[in-house]
Amino acid sequence: MENTFVRKALLAVVLAYTTCAQAQWLNHPDPRIPRTRDGKPNLMAPTPRASNGKPDLSGVWQAYASEPGEMLRLLQGPAPRSVNQIDPGIDLQTFSKYFLNVLADFKPGEEPMRPEAAALLKQRGQSQGKDVPTSHCLPGGVPFSTLVAPFKMIQAPMEIVMILEDTNPPRQIYTDGRKLPANPEPMWMGYSTGKWDGDTLVVESVGFNDRTWLDAFGHPHSESMHITERFRRANFGHMDIEVTIDDPKMYTRPFTVKFPARLLPDTDALESVCAENERDRSHLDK
Repeated sequence: MENTFVRKALLAVVLAYTTCAQAQWLNHPDPRIPRTRDGKPNLMAPTPRASNGKPDLSGVWQAYASEPGEMLRLLQGPAPRSVNQIDPGIDLQTFSKYFLNVLADFKPGEEPMRPEAAALLKQRGQSQGKDVPTSHCLPGGVPFSTLVAPFKMIQAPMEIVMILEDTNPPRQIYTDGRKLPANPEPMWMGYSTGKWDGDTLVVESVGFNDRTWLDAFGHPHSESMHITERFRRANFGHMDIEVTIDDPKMYTRPFTVKFPARLLPDTDALESVCAENERDRSHLDK
């Protein structure tokens, strides 16, 4: 993939997310959060429990950032001297490496892509970033959106709602025992059901349209994609997330990414309406 495309695609995505990712200006102390003696949130406190005894995943979360050196490696091979050599103003220390590339753990040439996926990835590279969905104010999709911006989980007895702090519609994860539909209507965020495996929430999702990207590089998926997510709240302030993508039309085998998320205490998710402030795409057409 050409570095020019990487820079433009990354810039398009970052411009779409920068405001929401950095605008955590709310400061409203939550009485439900345990505190240390000095009044700070005790993020190492035990995992909170819901009325049914299962972990309560409620809260505002954000994926941990990857090491800057790893981000630079993914972007252009040998690390340059500074982040500004990629694009001025982009802080690579705020994103997960999987936001850039969901296949980051594979060696070059060993990615499990079918020819159809490789061809589409190349086509998106040749578009110089003009086809990035978020540059058109379209949803980022799954797992793209949880890898870059804060997201809020609200756990109720029969469902869990994920409010994504960007242009995405909320995700509904039904935990009432229903099964996945056989022929769901394709949607941006898919159709999700969840069940508990001990203290881990296992979410199965199908029914995606094929218009979202898996990452900022543009790895594609088809409408046949099946995603399995596992959420385990290790303690009050930390959660382990595992995402397995199974899309036999685009990839030769399922693959899994694992990343930690941290609680953002005493704040809340903020709305971000791209259509009201979409001014960056014109720069991508140049």
